[in-house]
Amino acid sequence: MDEPCVVALTGTPGVGKSTVASWLQARGWGVLSVAELAASHGCLEEVDPKDGAAPIDIQRLDEAWEPPRSGRWVVDGHLSHFLDVDAIVVLRCSPSVLSQRLTQRGYGEAKVRANVEWEMTAGHWAELSEFEVDLPLLELDAGANETETLGHRIEAWVEEGMPSEALDAHVSSAIDWLG
Repeated sequence: MDEPCVVALTGTPGVGKSTVASWLQARGWGVLSVAELAASHGCLEEVDPKDGAAPIDIQRLDEAWEPPRSGRWVVDGHLSHFLDVDAIVVLRCSPSVLSQRLTQRGYGEAKVRANVEWEMTAGHWAELSEFEVDLPLLELDAGANETETLGHRIEAWVEEGMPSEALDAHVSSAIDWLG
């Protein structure tokens, strides 16, 4: 782990980002939370009474935040792919498993439905395409793999130099829950 690296760990809420980030942290990676970064940089907006979440001004955060320049870091959060990072790991999870996880968290029916729909329609891939992200990408199925397996795959990918296809190739071969 000689080369510095900052990896965005993104995906729909409930796919397992924080669990994988904690596993990587136990292996020596630094972990940064998008929510904590937003709070420390004054980029949180008022809490939305409809869903209880405080929206993050991700553009302002991207401008205010300086990524670490040494060590291995993972930025945990469903907006992490909008920050200045070296690579992006997109975690996915089958809609049925995701629905169970979010319900167990106590999410309301509307919030569960919105997040499951986002996952079903591959919302993160749509965002990455819209903004023409030109970074190494890795997509992993966090519903079908154990945390340890996911962590080892991320570490191996980074050690291999983060090989990646072009964005269009990733999008066309992305996990398709609707197909």
